[in-house]
Amino acid sequence: MIVKPSSLGDIVHTLPAVQAIKEAYPAIKIRWLANTEWTPLLQGSSLLEEVIAFPRKQCRGLPGLFILRRWAKSWRSMGREDPEIVLDFQGLFRSGYLSRTRGSNPVIGLSDSREGARFFHDHVIPVDASAHAVDRYLALPRAFGIPVDTGRLTFPLAEGRSPAGWPDRRDLIVLHPWSRGEGKSLSPEVLQALCTALAPLPVVLVGMSQGAAIPAGDHITDFSNRTSLAELVWVLRQARFVISVDSGPMHIAAGVNDRVLGIHTWSDPRQVGPYNPNAWVWKAGRIDHRSAFHPGECESEKQVSAADARHIADFVRNFQD
Repeated sequence: MIVKPSSLGDIVHTLPAVQAIKEAYPAIKIRWLANTEWTPLLQGSSLLEEVIAFPRKQCRGLPGLFILRRWAKSWRSMGREDPEIVLDFQGLFRSGYLSRTRGSNPVIGLSDSREGARFFHDHVIPVDASAHAVDRYLALPRAFGIPVDTGRLTFPLAEGRSPAGWPDRRDLIVLHPWSRGEGKSLSPEVLQALCTALAPLPVVLVGMSQGAAIPAGDHITDFSNRTSLAELVWVLRQARFVISVDSGPMHIAAGVNDRVLGIHTWSDPRQVGPYNPNAWVWKAGRIDHRSAFHPGECESEKQVSAADARHIADFVRNFQD
């Protein structure tokens, strides 16, 4: 059993490690416990025997501990056998508790766990806490003696499905400009400058706009607040090119599409950038692959200006050509 309930990007980052295990042991049955809202990322994956929906939102605060305990005890009534091995990729108290209550021996976790999770673990795999999440999670199959070639990693996400009314064309630039992370979203002025500079290329806006202004332009289709998670996976997979701020959807895009540019303001792309070696990163006014940025650039907190937006648009336009 894989215990990795959240978040969106972290579930994406765990997939190569799980795939490595499945490839090494094709007959193994793998179940994955994930928060209910993220299960569409995994439903239908050829890696998994079952995706188990964990009602995380019901387990908040002190009352949530009692709900958590009751849910954990209900496992056997669900008709499932206890797993032989539990891999706790989450490394928090809640995931450690759920891992241990399954009666598995052993429970295996990572050394960067928090909130006392390691007290639930029988074995702890050492990882570099400053490394990219994909590399941290790959330490676990490597500890099993499974060779991992980082040059051929894939992210076997669910296929997803087409949203109603999606434009029937293959040349779409999908733009995801908003993030819940402070200081990551594009400002309305920069978003308008980027869209204007991309014209006449067809641009589709996706994501949760959170009430932000939608840019004007005949070449723009507004699909903000209109896609489910399964639909978003399909959209990002089909796009001719994806531009996204640092966010979970950026990692989905890099997992299913080689034509991606991630925009990083204060975040370090070496640690949290798109892992796909073919993906591009804007950071500190420069566009390059994630591995090409040096520490001085990664410490920059430069925001995207209108001039930077035009630079990004020129890059995408030249990439199309």
